[in-house]
Amino acid sequence: MEKPAITDYPIHDLIARRWSPRSFDARPLSDEQVRTLLEAARWAPSCFNEQPWRYLVAGREQKDAFDTMLGCLAEMNQQWAKNAAVLMISVAATQFARNGKPNRHAFHDVGLASAQLTLQATAMDLAVHQMAGFDRDRARQVYAIPDEYEPVAALAIGYPGEPAALPETFRERELAKRSRKSPAQIAYADTWGESL
Repeated sequence: MEKPAITDYPIHDLIARRWSPRSFDARPLSDEQVRTLLEAARWAPSCFNEQPWRYLVAGREQKDAFDTMLGCLAEMNQQWAKNAAVLMISVAATQFARNGKPNRHAFHDVGLASAQLTLQATAMDLAVHQMAGFDRDRARQVYAIPDEYEPVAALAIGYPGEPAALPETFRERELAKRSRKSPAQIAYADTWGESL
């Protein structure tokens, strides 16, 4: 199922096609597909080229590893993410490697890397649903994430599935029309709040 964005101005097809479904098909991803997604993330821009992103990865065919990562998700997200082919947790290095000082841009840079991963997935006819709904403390404990790294988001990745396979609560959201704030609401000129 595709839900292309209805835009006010022309944008690249990959951006228009990208959306975050909750319904995933049972097909697994190959190692090459997963590595291609991570390669796209790897080439994201970052402050001082620090590349602060790290990804914890679990494929559904590695049942124990997948169940462990699934257990880090919020219960509501577990209901549908269990059908994804791959789960990931993005992690940010919060200090610059070059001098040990705080890197306040790390979360921004991890977001860029995940955005590139997501667009690569769209180009491969895959779907990515990024989630804030996961237990960061549990992830830190389960994966022994060092103190200078911070879990950022969870990602469910796979082939899109049919909305009918979802419980009713999620099905309605899956079929709902996509919406965004208008350009006038997000871009300002001269002073805060004055539309561009």
